[in-house]
Amino acid sequence: MDKVYSVSEFNQMVKAYIDDIDDFQEFFIEGEISNITYYKSGHLYFSIKDKKAQIKCAAFNYRLKKIPEDLKEGDLIKLFGDVSFYEARGEFQVLARFIEKRNSLGELFAKLEKIKEEMSKKGFFDERYKKNLPSFPKNIGVVTALTGAALQDIIKTTRKRFNSINIYVYPAKVQGLGSKEDIIKGIEILNKIDEIDYIIAGRGGGSIEDLWSFNEEEVAMAFFNSKKPIISAVGHEIDFLLTDLVADARAATPTQAVEMSVPDKETLVIDLKNKEKYIVNILKSTLNEMKKNLILRTENYSLKKFKDNFNNNRERIIEKEIRLKELIKNVIESQKRNLENKIDKLTILNPITTLKRGYSVSLIGSKRIVSIDEIEINDKITTIIDGGKIISIVKEKKK
Repeated sequence: MDKVYSVSEFNQMVKAYIDDIDDFQEFFIEGEISNITYYKSGHLYFSIKDKKAQIKCAAFNYRLKKIPEDLKEGDLIKLFGDVSFYEARGEFQVLARFIEKRNSLGELFAKLEKIKEEMSKKGFFDERYKKNLPSFPKNIGVVTALTGAALQDIIKTTRKRFNSINIYVYPAKVQGLGSKEDIIKGIEILNKIDEIDYIIAGRGGGSIEDLWSFNEEEVAMAFFNSKKPIISAVGHEIDFLLTDLVADARAATPTQAVEMSVPDKETLVIDLKNKEKYIVNILKSTLNEMKKNLILRTENYSLKKFKDNFNNNRERIIEKEIRLKELIKNVIESQKRNLENKIDKLTILNPITTLKRGYSVSLIGSKRIVSIDEIEINDKITTIIDGGKIISIVKEKKK
């Protein structure tokens, strides 16, 4: 008799087949976009088509994937994604990792997504590698452009919060040709200066093209390999650059990098004074209480009768110890009897014992048969008896 599948079994088989084909993962499709729906949940649903066919697509959390929010009917796009099969409805769709309009940064984003996936698998983003920033730094290393606003913001904010901190600056190109090499070299040089407590590397805001040096794999690895704690401080808001993911800390701007790592001196002084007052008050209160207790104790009748009370209490303790030992002995005996009763019951209920008395258990697959109505002709039945199993095929059934 031919194999008969349930709907869910067949769809599971189709999904497993699709998931196992490499060509259905990480590919590009070009075409015209239609049926676009942006949802408040952050998901995007649409179709991509040409003159002969169309495919249903989805992009979950599209804002986090640099997917344009102004796509419109008829736009020519190129998407990078994977095939997904939705078992419940028996439908396949393409899950987009990113979408580019023609002549955009799509290829770079595709490469970036692959790099992120590989680095994530290797654990480069794991919290276990994150180093703690020092609580009270004395010297900060900075890798950024010498003439940019980012450096001035770092200096100004540091002087305002704690003006005795020293700042070591490595002037680096932070965009364009040679910027990748400059940023890496700056991190390596500042790591060699023993006095530096941690490093801030970054720049002000700009277009994604301007910021792309901080999405380069080599730059990200320089952040990861830094022996000193390092903050990725690039002036952008929602999107996480590659250096943000591997750095020990991420700041939305260079100014925020200082605010999160340099303590505010005035606040520290005020806090110390408040703690000093609190400790002094606690000490005064404790001393006063100790004086009162000392006076009360010297006048306490019980102290004067201490010896007599001690002897009486010792006799009562010995009596209680004897009673406690007897109580413990009784409890142990009771628990022992209860345990023996439970062991006897478990022995009786043990299915192995039942089998040894001549009974058996029959199964179809892993499901126990409790009624003849569950059996069909040609079903394969496994019967468990004492000492082994019997495999049989149903040729006839009778009630």
